[in-house]
Amino acid sequence: MISLNWGRPALAALTILLSACAGPSPRTETIPGTANDQLKVIADDGTVLARTTIPRQTGWCLYWNHSVTGDGVIDCYVDDLGKMVLHRAYQPDFAAGLGHFPGRGILTSAKGGGYWIEDIDEPVPGNAYALRVGSLAVDHRIVTNDGDEIYLSKMAEHTRVTIRLDTGE
Repeated sequence: MISLNWGRPALAALTILLSACAGPSPRTETIPGTANDQLKVIADDGTVLARTTIPRQTGWCLYWNHSVTGDGVIDCYVDDLGKMVLHRAYQPDFAAGLGHFPGRGILTSAKGGGYWIEDIDEPVPGNAYALRVGSLAVDHRIVTNDGDEIYLSKMAEHTRVTIRLDTGE
């Protein structure tokens, strides 16, 4: 029989042993909403032209006017725990370069015309992509879920930039 003098210390030791075997507790920066990343617009020479904070599990959209039709187009991304993911896109029609590919998202009609391609959920390799910024008429701009706006065409018209999600890791 275990005496009370040994029972409590033995139970405490067992509890410590079991918690140690469970491994480390999860890092708080991997829990949605507990970490922020930086969305950066970088010139070819490496200069950071703009940056904005993106809380994890939120996102931003790239808006522009189609260079042929002039209609508005939108690509929306999310910061999926430190990974840049193309989530959905709005397209006014099937104009030059636009359209839906079977197996890449779900095509739905948009209220007021055009259509959304939902649930694309395509990771962007290396958390970055190059963009040839259009003229002021094309009006490339980034709008975050928090309402921050970066007017790419005003700062880098007709130049190549890299849009990168920087996790600091």
